[in-house]
Amino acid sequence: MSRIVGIDLGTTNSLVAYVDEKTGVPRVIPDRDGQALLPSVVSFVSEGVLVGAVAKRQLVRRPESTVYSVKRLMGRGYEDVKEELCYLPFKVLPCEGIVKILIGSHEVTPPEVSAIVLKALKERAEAHFGESIEKAVITVPAYFNDSQRQATKDAGRIAGLDVVRIVNEPTAASLAYGLERIREGVVAVYDLGGGTFDISILRVKDGVFEVLATNGNTHLGGDDFDRAIVMWLLDDIREKHGVYLGRDPEAMQELRLAARSRGPSSSGSSNGSWTPPFPRAGWPSPTPGWRRRTSTRWCWSEARRAFPSCGGGCRSCSARPRTASSIPTRSSRWARRSRRTFSRAASRTCCCST
Repeated sequence: MSRIVGIDLGTTNSLVAYVDEKTGVPRVIPDRDGQALLPSVVSFVSEGVLVGAVAKRQLVRRPESTVYSVKRLMGRGYEDVKEELCYLPFKVLPCEGIVKILIGSHEVTPPEVSAIVLKALKERAEAHFGESIEKAVITVPAYFNDSQRQATKDAGRIAGLDVVRIVNEPTAASLAYGLERIREGVVAVYDLGGGTFDISILRVKDGVFEVLATNGNTHLGGDDFDRAIVMWLLDDIREKHGVYLGRDPEAMQELRLAARSRGPSSSGSSNGSWTPPFPRAGWPSPTPGWRRRTSTRWCWSEARRAFPSCGGGCRSCSARPRTASSIPTRSSRWARRSRRTFSRAASRTCCCST
């Protein structure tokens, strides 16, 4: 029987894992440098195609040919994504069916870009085991529609993988947190990732999960938080220095990376500053610093869009959100809001019983 690996194909980062046959414990396969996460970034350069950390370093130098957050384009038509295309430095083309990305004079589809990430993970697993890997289980947001799920399967096929199963990310998260050990109950799991948000209401009985309801937003995630901070930085720089950087793709990428490194979920210090990447005559050197509290305030306008979906998911299957025992989060503000939505403080698991 051929080996099957599990892949988390994420908006921001991806990884590949397997279940240890001796211990039954899932283990993530690191790269040769010991890094478990592979940035979901692909850069098309004259020498070929770069993927992962080396591609991420091209975000500022080659913004028009470096593709990131492609998961938000998977299986989507132009009308579905046109409102957010102005924030992307690469060109997305309208066409029949799913959108295409223009790289120079060459067109690629989102599944083809995702396939490059999947192929890199496949090669990582093959180097680890010393054998060919042909089968995989891939996780997707529970709120992905049929077109988005098929696009994920297509990406696996292009990468040379037989996708034997598509697993909803909240179900995978429940397994990761050991919720299958609950003898019987109803579990609410929300997943706020880099590009998508969804909540799933699951019934657990004797280690078996049954999906009762899903809700969410495939256009809500960390990318939107970064964007909120970038918009504030653009206005702040223009007000203080009289310079508008919104039409400079390279500067916009610098701003986006600065926003991500200083956002409310980052592990850096609570204060930060940003230096224009290409100083020109009349530009001050650094902009005034901003505090973590400021970035959290700008992100919250986006983050609170998730809570109506929490209530909607519970209502659609008659679960009572105010019986939730706990909510998983790393944010104190999420913890406070969870008390209002679920009447419980935050912790590492989220359960509610009908």
